[in-house]
Amino acid sequence: MNGLLIQLASPEDLNDISQIEEICFPPAEAAKKEVIAKRLVAFKDSFFVARLDNKIIGFVNGRATDSLVIHDELFYDAKPEDRVGENWCIFGLDVVPAYQNRGIAAKLMAHFIEAAKKHHKKRVLLTCKEPLVPYYEKFGFVNDGLSNSTHGGAEWYDMTLTFYTIRLFKL
Repeated sequence: MNGLLIQLASPEDLNDISQIEEICFPPAEAAKKEVIAKRLVAFKDSFFVARLDNKIIGFVNGRATDSLVIHDELFYDAKPEDRVGENWCIFGLDVVPAYQNRGIAAKLMAHFIEAAKKHHKKRVLLTCKEPLVPYYEKFGFVNDGLSNSTHGGAEWYDMTLTFYTIRLFKL
C-alpha cells in the first residue's frame, strides 16, 4: 500500500490508538486507555503504528518478558523496568476494519518481528483465538496448544516464533 508508514508509537497517539482498540476488540478483551498510556511509555521499543496519509489505521504492541507464555497479568502491568527479557510478546494487532484485508496487519507483524530480532530477542510470543492460528502460522509461529490465559473470558492458544542462531565454535 503506497504511503503506508510503520513507526514507533508516541504518547501523542494515545487517543487514536485507544479508539482503534475499542473498535477491534470486544470490551472484555480491549485494553483500557490508561493501560495503553502506560504501555506507550514503558514499552516504547515494541509499540508500532501504521499511518496512511498521516492517519493511524492500525498498530501492534507488546513487551519484553523472560516467560515462555503470556500470563494474564502481563496485559495489565506496565513498568519501564519490564523492558528487559529474552522474548517479546504481542498484546494486540489491530487494524481499522475499513483497512483490513489489505496486508497492513502482515506489514505490522513483519515489522514487529524484525524489531524483535534487532533487539536480540530469542522469541516472539502471542495468544490468539483458534480461527487465527493459521494466520500466525504463516509468519512461522508454532501453535503450542490451548493457553492458560483467561483474558476477557475467551479461549486462547499460545503461539511461539523462535529465532534460531547458529554459532560456530573453533575447536
